[in-house]
Amino acid sequence: MSLTLQQRLDRINVRVEELEFWRERETVPVDGWQFDGAPIALGGFWPRNDGVRKLAAQAVVPDHWPLDETLLMLNVGGESLIALTPAGGETERFGLDPFHEEFPVPAHRFAIDIDAVARRPFGEPVREPRLTRAHLAWIDKPVHELRLLLQQVAEAVQYLGEHEVVPHLIKAAEETFAALDWPSATADYVSRTAPQRGQQRIWQLPELKQNPDALRQDQRASVTAALEALRGKLRALKAVYPQQGKLAITGHAHIDLAWLWPYAETRRKARRTFHTALQLMKQFPDFVFNQSTAAYYAQVEEDDPELFAKIQAAAKAGQWETVGAMWVEPDTNMPTGESFVRQLLYGQRYFEQKFGVRHRVCWLPDCFGFSGALPQLLRQAGVDSFFTIKVNWSETNRFPYDLFWWEGLDGSRVLAHTFDNPVNGYNGSTEPKAIIGTWKNFRGKVIHDESLLAVGHGDGGGGVMPEMLERQKQLADFPAVPSMRPARVEEFFGRIHDNLPANVPTWIGEIYLELHRATLTTQSGTKKKHREAERALITAETVSSLAMLLGAEKPESLEAQWRPVLKNEFHDILPGSGVREVYVDAENELAAARDVGLARQQEALGALVAKLPKGEAQDVTVLVNPTLSDRPVRFEGPDGPVATASNVPALGITVIGKAGLAAAPGLIVTADRLENSHIRVTIGKDGSITSLFDKQAGREALAGRGNQLVAYPMDKPRNWDAWDLEDDYTANGQELTEVESVEIVEKGPHRAAIKIVKRFRDSTVTQTYSLWANAPRLDIKTHLDWHDRRVLLRTLTPVAVRSDYATFECAFGVVRRSTHENTSWDAAKFEVPGHRFADLAEPGFGVAMLNDGKYGHSVRGNVLGLSLLRSPIYPDPMADEGEQSLTYALMPHAGDLFAAGVLREAEDLNQPLLSSAAHGLQPGEVTPVKVAGHPVAIAGLKPAEDTADVVLRVYEPAGGRGKLDVSVSGGWKVGGDVNLLEETVQRNEDFGIRPFEVRSLRLTR
Repeated sequence: MSLTLQQRLDRINVRVEELEFWRERETVPVDGWQFDGAPIALGGFWPRNDGVRKLAAQAVVPDHWPLDETLLMLNVGGESLIALTPAGGETERFGLDPFHEEFPVPAHRFAIDIDAVARRPFGEPVREPRLTRAHLAWIDKPVHELRLLLQQVAEAVQYLGEHEVVPHLIKAAEETFAALDWPSATADYVSRTAPQRGQQRIWQLPELKQNPDALRQDQRASVTAALEALRGKLRALKAVYPQQGKLAITGHAHIDLAWLWPYAETRRKARRTFHTALQLMKQFPDFVFNQSTAAYYAQVEEDDPELFAKIQAAAKAGQWETVGAMWVEPDTNMPTGESFVRQLLYGQRYFEQKFGVRHRVCWLPDCFGFSGALPQLLRQAGVDSFFTIKVNWSETNRFPYDLFWWEGLDGSRVLAHTFDNPVNGYNGSTEPKAIIGTWKNFRGKVIHDESLLAVGHGDGGGGVMPEMLERQKQLADFPAVPSMRPARVEEFFGRIHDNLPANVPTWIGEIYLELHRATLTTQSGTKKKHREAERALITAETVSSLAMLLGAEKPESLEAQWRPVLKNEFHDILPGSGVREVYVDAENELAAARDVGLARQQEALGALVAKLPKGEAQDVTVLVNPTLSDRPVRFEGPDGPVATASNVPALGITVIGKAGLAAAPGLIVTADRLENSHIRVTIGKDGSITSLFDKQAGREALAGRGNQLVAYPMDKPRNWDAWDLEDDYTANGQELTEVESVEIVEKGPHRAAIKIVKRFRDSTVTQTYSLWANAPRLDIKTHLDWHDRRVLLRTLTPVAVRSDYATFECAFGVVRRSTHENTSWDAAKFEVPGHRFADLAEPGFGVAMLNDGKYGHSVRGNVLGLSLLRSPIYPDPMADEGEQSLTYALMPHAGDLFAAGVLREAEDLNQPLLSSAAHGLQPGEVTPVKVAGHPVAIAGLKPAEDTADVVLRVYEPAGGRGKLDVSVSGGWKVGGDVNLLEETVQRNEDFGIRPFEVRSLRLTR
């Protein structure tokens, strides 16, 4: 009878399964277990499942078993770190997880000590943990190797499809089975095959033999002979059908810094995973493992110095590759540009200090889209290559390249690579489906002859499995499949750089992920505290540096406070996709960093005031402008708000007497109107804005009611509750139009405000329309007391502007996006990232929406939209529950948004002028550093890391170019350009600053 190839393959698969049942020649139980010092029976449930529990036992390997053929088999009920200690010998440690339950033994007698948590990978609780399995097994290695080899033959047949080698592989497998002398004695056979799925469905199995016989020596000899014969046939087929394609294999464990578990558990996951990787290096000398994230190494250095020393040794030997260049793998949509600088600065410095290397590859496999600011910053930190696979997750449009130049906002380029692995993405494996599929999917093969493949289970899965490395070794003999080699990531990219043809495609600008759009809004409280912490630290450094330029001492570095800020920028923390415990920790850490920054600001302000020119003036106010925009005098004084008609120069200090604090004229407030010399605002009975009139431009800014608050109870994504925003969320929008109360709460003369209270179901929204006497913007201070689930709250404002694009601030620049849906690429961007402002403008006039802690924007047609809050139920059922406050603003403007001061007002909203009362000073202005020429914005002004210098970092925010002149007073001078690592570099450019360029200058004495 003639069977089809598929039928023959099915037959092979059944026979492969049988081999597994003879893998263990003999077994002995490990008993006498202790759980937290009390006895626990094998198979027993844990008495407690909270926290870290300790299990212990003694194991004795039968004397006639060879140690190199003996494995300890464990399943204790949760993720664990196990320690195996022979009497008088060195302890060997391993991670235990569902993918790593078999361990080599160190001696015939040894102690087992286990730290266990009742969790599975990805944080899933084990509700009833138990000591399921604990025994020693003498492994029949030829059986083990033959079973895996035949399984791989079957898998290769399945995924090679119509390849002409397939019939030959099937024939080789069939001949291998025919050559086996296999046991058949009833008691042994039935007992060994009892775990088979079919046997387990039998009504009642016969009595089973406790320790069924293994293969006889003559039977084992047939296995060995068949194994060698099959290897020979595969090599012969390989000669006729050579391997197709090349894959560089890097071992990997993508450990999310915190996600579906709190950070304390991540610290344990990292130790378990790293011990496992080190043990595999002993068993497989060619194995190469990569691990990103300086923060992991810093925590291991603290938690387990012995483990850290072993990692350092493995890195020096070339088997362990630190990679990535950054402190963590951050979200790249929301951090400010200076945060990216610090990710690279502190990451590269740590790797160089502890491992003697700087990295050339940015390793971000899992982030939810990528800012166009990154390529320039990477290049300025010594990084010329970029890796991700997340672009493959876009649901609407397929990203067109997998090997390409990524060109950033300023024109800087990094070489980018992504692979498309059909088996678990970056948590890959070396099985035929993965390697054949990855090579098949690699479109860049016409440019380069090799793709990368990262293998290993992440997030508590322990990384690479021994079987993955065994598969890789076996597949070296296979025909037609891609060849594999162990590789270091930086070597892989270096080889491409060295052999790159001219036809590499280029992707320009941001890489927008058409998925996970809700991460721009979820966990709004954490995002707000992150914005505050960033700003507090940047401003503290700025004021400290201004004080240094006036003669004050260099303060202590704020790196210790930057580290928790950078940590909480991780791509499952800041985006809001973690469990509740993550956000308790994050908000505490961010608030602490913010508070240190604010305290340092006051210290620096005191040091600065002490260096100002002395005079006879008493009861003066010192104002410090920490930005590069001339700023109106507008601040919260000890006696209330102050808004005058004067300005404070860029990076300047102004000393003002009481007479200089008179309010700017023209502020008016009535029950439904706010007005100053810039704008007139009318409030409707439903609490929305019925008119926003720009008095300077002489025109109405609105094309309908402004600040419509709309709740969307249809915010129920099909997957990824905290992550995703479906395009149909607007199907049941419910505007909040019922007003509970209206009250004038400030009457001027410096500021006027009207408070309006609304409700939505069980939640309360309190908004205060606030207008400074000298401001061209209307602030909308919002307090949310939220108690509803799976609802998105947004503000919508239709404006009297027509344009086919809108402008959104991003890190160190802006990005322009379509306001229409002409293409599927346009339509997919219905929720997009933006920082402090979004602007819709036509020639001569525009309207900007500013904010102090929001990131999810939309501009469709003429409607400016901003997402204020989401309340998903997974993985945190209480996300955004309770009270939080934020402010956003509407700003009509004539002309270009930058010339009109949109950036200045966004800076003012996020970082008001600093003020201090003082005595005995000379009124006037002091400007320690002046920046002239083309308008630029400040990224940071900071004490240098290793010298007594100051680093001034500026960027071009609008896409223009021009001269840049920097001058410093008080015996200081400009010492030239430095890179992000604060090393002197030569810059050969015609212009002082190019479009979106970031320049860092050393100021020295």
